[in-house]
Amino acid sequence: MPADDWQKLKAAIDSKGLRIVALDLPTSHQGIADTKGDEFTGRMLAAINSMLVDMMAAIARKDYEQRRERQAQGIKKAKEEGRYKGRPVDEDLHKRVRELLTAGLGVRATARHAGCSTTTVLKIRDALPA
Repeated sequence: MPADDWQKLKAAIDSKGLRIVALDLPTSHQGIADTKGDEFTGRMLAAINSMLVDMMAAIARKDYEQRRERQAQGIKKAKEEGRYKGRPVDEDLHKRVRELLTAGLGVRATARHAGCSTTTVLKIRDALPA
């Protein structure tokens, strides 16, 4: 996620008042229990929470990227061994989309009636003989 997008998401999270609480980290739940703390303590706890949100987001992003990389490695290895075939083509969907396009429906209307995305309709349309 680009930094600008993360800042927008983080601002939305902050506006909702999300607080990360860890049972073995007293500073994470001290501010919730002590609502009459002074301004300094409140700011410190808010800074700690903000840091925790950033850390959790960074960890989640790294985990996501590692899973995607391992998945790509597995797919590459399976392709090399001839075991990976990809997702099978839904012949019924392709037939239905071709019929709707032939009947003169537009891409969006075809997608709506066929129950698929416009990207799928465009892919099928582009594969039609000219």
